[in-house]
Amino acid sequence: MPFMELYIVRHGQTVWNAAGKLQGRADIELNQKGIDAAIALGRRLQGVHFDKIFSSPLKRALRTAQLIRQGVCEAQGLPQDSVPIQTDERLIEMSFGEGEGRLCDEWFAPQSPYRFFFTEPQKFPTPPGGESFEDVSVRTKDFVQKIIEPLYGHAERVMIVAHGALNKGIMRCLKKLELKDYWKDGLQENCQASVFEYDGKIWKTIKA
Repeated sequence: MPFMELYIVRHGQTVWNAAGKLQGRADIELNQKGIDAAIALGRRLQGVHFDKIFSSPLKRALRTAQLIRQGVCEAQGLPQDSVPIQTDERLIEMSFGEGEGRLCDEWFAPQSPYRFFFTEPQKFPTPPGGESFEDVSVRTKDFVQKIIEPLYGHAERVMIVAHGALNKGIMRCLKKLELKDYWKDGLQENCQASVFEYDGKIWKTIKA
């Protein structure tokens, strides 16, 4: 097997996404737009076979994974349980602690200590009860090295469905980025799929 493909997908939209609120570990469900987008992504991937899907256990990610799988399996005439979905705590979104539920515009305002979140992540202070970018990087690297990379030679194509900041932590590991480049290529849109290729040693970006 020359390569293994990895699809990294951000969950569909939720009510809090639409309202511009920080979610983090808050377990918010998809809204109708999020449901429709996940179904549409599944249809677009109808000719793509996945050996395994990993998901954050939070409702918005797991439901997205289930809807994508539904579309893929129905198009290929496969039972849905032929493509297992496995949840993992390491894929839960970055915790914003006391910031969860607050409006993003307020939290990232010019006078806020958290204003560096997207622009200079190396200066972002860990919020009370929350996580730092390094905290997220440690657990995403652990997941990649212990769960994903060992699948090389056993799986042709794998999907991860998780969250905005969490997914960038995975990509930081794959691309071997410095902390200052955490947001390289920007935040994924809801239900956006980024694709990578692994040859057993090196990860290559196929679609950012």
